[in-house]
Amino acid sequence: MSEKPLSTRQQKILQFTQGYMDENGRPPTIREIGKAVGINSTSVVNYNLGKLEEKGYLDRDPDVSRGLRLTEKAGAFSNSVNQATAAVRNAVERLIKIPLAGDIVAGKPVMTGNDTFGTYDEEDAVELSRAMLSEKPEGLFALRVRGDSMIDAMVNDGDIVIMKPQYEARNGDMVAVWLRNDTTTLKHFYNEGHQIRLQPANPTMDAIYVDPAEVQIQGRVLMVLRQAP
Repeated sequence: MSEKPLSTRQQKILQFTQGYMDENGRPPTIREIGKAVGINSTSVVNYNLGKLEEKGYLDRDPDVSRGLRLTEKAGAFSNSVNQATAAVRNAVERLIKIPLAGDIVAGKPVMTGNDTFGTYDEEDAVELSRAMLSEKPEGLFALRVRGDSMIDAMVNDGDIVIMKPQYEARNGDMVAVWLRNDTTTLKHFYNEGHQIRLQPANPTMDAIYVDPAEVQIQGRVLMVLRQAP
C-alpha cells in the first residue's frame, strides 16, 4: 500500500523547518512553526509534527523545546520541492512576449488606411518559450490571420503567425505584404522579374500579380500558432 502523501499543511511545516534550520542553525519552536504556517493551535502543530514523525520525515525529543531533527527523507523532500520550484522559475524566465500587432488578411487584400498593423492594444502579446523559436526574439511580432487563402499551408482563419520583420524575401516564403494601394495580405512570395506573384495556398483562389514597385514586404512567417475552434 502506497504511503499517503503529505498534506499541504505538513509540506509547509517541513519547508519552514528546513529553511529556519538553514538560516539559524537550530530547529524552530512549536509556536514559531505555528506562526509561520498560519496555525494558531499548538496542539494542531503537534498533531502534524507527529504525522511527519510517523512518516519518517523527522525525529522529536519531547523534553526539549527545540527538539526537532529532520531526517534524510525530509532532505530528499526539500530537494524535490526546490527542483520543482527552480524548474517553474526557469520555465517562466524562458517565456518571451511577442507583441500582437494586429490582423493580416489571408484572402483578398483589404484596405488598411496606412502601412502598419494597429488593431490591437500595445499590451497585447503572445507568450512563447524561447526553445520554440529558431530566430532571436528581438523584433519579432505576431499577427492574427483573417481569411482562408492559406489553408493548404496549414494557416486557418483565426490562427496567429509569428513574423520576422524583413523587407526582402525568397521565392516561396510566406510573407506579410503591404501594397501601394493601402492593402495588406498574407501570401507566398514569388519574384518573376517583371512582376511579383502573391500566391495563395488555396486551389479555389487565384494568384495576385503586382508590379515590383507596388509591393512592400513587412515580414516573413516563422511559425503558425493554431487556434482551437
